[in-house]
Amino acid sequence: MVTIVEPDSEFSAIPTVPEGVFTAPLRRPPHIGEDWLEPQQRAYTSDDDAIWNDLFARQMDILPGRACSSFMAGLQKLHLNRGGVPDFGDLSEELGKLTGWSVVPVPMLIPDHVFFWHLANRRFPAGNFIRTRETFDYIQEPDVFHDVFGHVPLLTDPVFADYMQEYGKAGWKAMRYNRLKALGALYWYTVEFGLILEHGEPRIYGAGILSGPREAVFALEAQSPNRIMLNVDRVMRTDYVISDLQPTYFVIESFEDLYRQTVERDFDRLYRNLHPGFTYANAAVIDIDDVLQRGTQEYHLRGGRGSDADPV
Repeated sequence: MVTIVEPDSEFSAIPTVPEGVFTAPLRRPPHIGEDWLEPQQRAYTSDDDAIWNDLFARQMDILPGRACSSFMAGLQKLHLNRGGVPDFGDLSEELGKLTGWSVVPVPMLIPDHVFFWHLANRRFPAGNFIRTRETFDYIQEPDVFHDVFGHVPLLTDPVFADYMQEYGKAGWKAMRYNRLKALGALYWYTVEFGLILEHGEPRIYGAGILSGPREAVFALEAQSPNRIMLNVDRVMRTDYVISDLQPTYFVIESFEDLYRQTVERDFDRLYRNLHPGFTYANAAVIDIDDVLQRGTQEYHLRGGRGSDADPV
């Protein structure tokens, strides 16, 4: 079996970014080390806890019947309904018993190679801050609500937890080939904005959808977006939109299917044939696609978020 894992890597040390690899220029705050970890989780105020509780309540009015069963089960297993911003130590203890994962605090978005290293060692980096009332509906940089509510419950699922670790290990190879953008597209269309079939119908597993009310409805019920079965080679050639609803969602049959399509793929051969830029636009439907719904793209053709178009 061919895998995406570097066979001689122990993943015990932060990888060195090869010369000439293009990464986002992030400035490390002076109080943290090379691992980008905060010394401890911040002490959240009662106002912070109230924001978490309101965000939680809003999503729980929307997600039952739309979120996948593993996510809903994970919420219960981790007792995320007990109120207030969860304690990372408690989460790590509970996750450790279930799948061997932990949650660690980081001050902001962290460099790709450090993020990969934490995932490869079954640590999920979570933002050590929460949005304000002014940014309640949309925040560009992921905060503790997006990271913990959106991502962490699925780490209770053994297969998805293994996929996340393998994704971290895959970062070594992507850096060697200078194809971080392609690997980022895979993360975007699975971990952040993925859909999964349950009882023949799409349900949500992507954290970017799970943590926002507008997209949770749009992704499943709107006529605008495409819904296409996942093809890893195609997805890694597909551009994506960061600051608006997605024109296309990719759907997996199961987490086992996701694991097989990625961990068993010969990424050396794929990377050798990938162009540095993207081949397909984010709204494209191509001849190899297994299309569940070809969207009208009405929302984006009317101008998307910036035009106050209805997400239909």
